[in-house]
Amino acid sequence: MSASKKPARGSVFFHEVVGATAVDPHLEACLQCGTCGGSCPSGNDMEHTPRTLFAMIAAGMRETVLRSNTPWYCVSCYYCTERCPQEVHITDVMYTLKRLAIKEGFSRQSSAAQAPAFSETFMEHVERYGRSFELGLITRYFLRHRPLDTVKIAPIGAGMLRRKRFDLTPRKIRQIDQLQAILARADELERSP
Repeated sequence: MSASKKPARGSVFFHEVVGATAVDPHLEACLQCGTCGGSCPSGNDMEHTPRTLFAMIAAGMRETVLRSNTPWYCVSCYYCTERCPQEVHITDVMYTLKRLAIKEGFSRQSSAAQAPAFSETFMEHVERYGRSFELGLITRYFLRHRPLDTVKIAPIGAGMLRRKRFDLTPRKIRQIDQLQAILARADELERSP
């Protein structure tokens, strides 16, 4: 077999995930060594380690994978990707799984069902200011998606304000128009066939 031809592996779902990932994730190269899960700072909160999730993808367990909380607990630190001996683009696969879960409506069925709403609120602030505005992010998220829990987090917020851990007003980055143009173009590319 020539070096340019890779052996066929996995299910239709496997090929869908690979095809939907922005870069070639090298998912077929996964050795199931577990380095990714052992490296992950959020691993203890995940229903499945990335290694297990990749085996489930190869087995065609589409709904189970897309309902999993694993991609939503990924903090995008890229530590797993850096440590992977096969150079699998693990974090990029997690982004793909998030997009597919949202598109298919499975994200609301995971044990991290609030994560997509939090992510959307975060992105609204990045698009508006070019950075996160923590006070606005948490306030808007809780008021919009978990209004009854707002009272529970108020003491934490008050303590953070006393310690000057976040700003009371948002600050835009310089040249926000350039970032907004980049984000608009990325959105346009994502929507095109």
